[in-house]
Amino acid sequence: MPDPRFRRARRGDLPAIVRLLADDPLGATREASGTAEPPEAYWRAFDAIAADPRQLLVVAELDGRVVGTLQLSFIPSLTYRGGERAQLEAVRIEAGSRGRGIGRAMALWAIEQARLRGCRLVQLTTDRRRPDALRFYESLGFRASHTGLKLPLD
Repeated sequence: MPDPRFRRARRGDLPAIVRLLADDPLGATREASGTAEPPEAYWRAFDAIAADPRQLLVVAELDGRVVGTLQLSFIPSLTYRGGERAQLEAVRIEAGSRGRGIGRAMALWAIEQARLRGCRLVQLTTDRRRPDALRFYESLGFRASHTGLKLPLD
């Protein structure tokens, strides 16, 4: 299998990214899918992410096709002696490409980007209903060190 290529997402990638976000049991309940064109809110969010130097929205390409995505946010912090941290979010690999090492390669690439930027740590959350994702992240060296809480506002 050829190696995937990782690059900053372009506006034209947005429909593929939304499809990836919706392509699992949890995403299917919260993402808009099934339409050729994503709703306007996705376009506004994409433009805000693309304009923010602390955000990196990435796609994984294989044979010229988007097969994965992730978002890496760089967060300034007073903790860790004023060290920046990287937040890894929305990691998705298309169903037909899972199990081929693309997710591992993409996550390791993102970790290296954080290291090159001088971040002190990479953090992430994963839903408890995704035990395979938890095992995957643990295999990369992530450890469950904190209890995360979320409060939906809608």
